[in-house]
Amino acid sequence: MSKWPAAPLIKRHVDLSTANTLRLPCIAERFAEPATLGALRQTLAEASRQQWPVTLLGGGSNVLLPPALDGLALRPRLRQSWLMREGDEVLAHVGAGINWHALVLDIAARGLWGIENLALIPGDCGAAPVQNIGAYGVELSDSLHAVQVMELATGKIRWLSKADCAFGYRDSVFKHELNERAVITRLVLRLSRQPAPKLHYGDLAARLSKTPTAMDVVRAVSAIRQEKLPDPARLANAGSFFKNPLVDDQQAKALSSRYPGMPSFPQHNGQTKLAAGWLIDQCGLKGVREGAFGVHDRQALVLVHQGGGDREGLLGFAGRIVERVKERFGVALEPEPRIIQP
Repeated sequence: MSKWPAAPLIKRHVDLSTANTLRLPCIAERFAEPATLGALRQTLAEASRQQWPVTLLGGGSNVLLPPALDGLALRPRLRQSWLMREGDEVLAHVGAGINWHALVLDIAARGLWGIENLALIPGDCGAAPVQNIGAYGVELSDSLHAVQVMELATGKIRWLSKADCAFGYRDSVFKHELNERAVITRLVLRLSRQPAPKLHYGDLAARLSKTPTAMDVVRAVSAIRQEKLPDPARLANAGSFFKNPLVDDQQAKALSSRYPGMPSFPQHNGQTKLAAGWLIDQCGLKGVREGAFGVHDRQALVLVHQGGGDREGLLGFAGRIVERVKERFGVALEPEPRIIQP
C-alpha cells in the first residue's frame, strides 16, 4: 500500500481565463488542485517523473498568465487552520488554500489584532508571503511568524522563519532563491489579544472612533477599498498594477521642490517611497483607454481589462505608461503582478 494518498486528478487543457482576476486568456496543458499535503507530494512526484515544469498559482489576483501554459499548473487547496494561545498572543496556523479576506474576517471576529488593515485584499493565503502583501500602513511581515513550504524537487517539508523569508517592499525569498522551487503550504501568524489599531495611514482614523474593534477597522478599510478600487468580479483587474517606486532621498527632495503636492513617504534606509498612482495621474492618464485595456477612472494605479485583450496587449499598454512617467519624472515604475513565462 502506498504511504501517501493517490494524486488528485490532473486535468488536461484547462481554461484558466476565469482563474485570474485580469481574465487574460490562458490554456493550461495540465492543472491540479491538491487538498492535502500527501496529495500535493504525490502530484509533485508525478510532475518530476514526467519532467513537467510546475507553475504555482493562488487565487489569480496578482498574476499575468501567458496564452498557453506548458507543464503542470498547480493550485494548492490546503484549508486546515487552528489557533494556539501564548499569553496575550495567539499563533494562527493557516492553510495556503484559505481565502485571505475570509481569514481577516474570521480573525477580526475573534477579537484578534494584527491583519485587520489587510482586509479585502484578494487571493489565497499562500500567495500573501510572496508579495509581502500590504495596505494602510501594514505589511504581512508585521504579523508573520513562520512559513511552511514543500520543496518541489523532493516533496520535503521545511519551515522558514520570518528572517528566512527576506521580506522587503512587495518582495520576499519566494521571488528569488525559492522561486518555483518551493510551494507554500501553511502560514503561522502571530496575533495579539490586546487592541493594537494602526490608523495613521490616510483617512482611516477619521472613519473610526478612538477605541475601534478589529472588526471596525476591517469594515473601514473595506469601505475605503470599495470606494477606490474596482471589484475584479465586475471589472477585470489585478489590483495595484505598479509598485510604489523607491527613490533616494536626494531625488525625492528634488521632485518635491518641483511638485510640492507630491505624496512621499520617507523610509528607514535613506530612500523615499513615492505614490505610483499620483505619478500616473499627473501624466493625465487616469481614465485613459487603449483598446481592451485602460487606467481606472478612480484609481490610476489600477489597470483594467474591458475584455477581448491578451497579455501582450496589456504589457504594451503598461509599457507606454512607464515611458510617460519616466519621461516626466525620471522615475521608473515596475509591475507588481507576477509575470509567468509560457
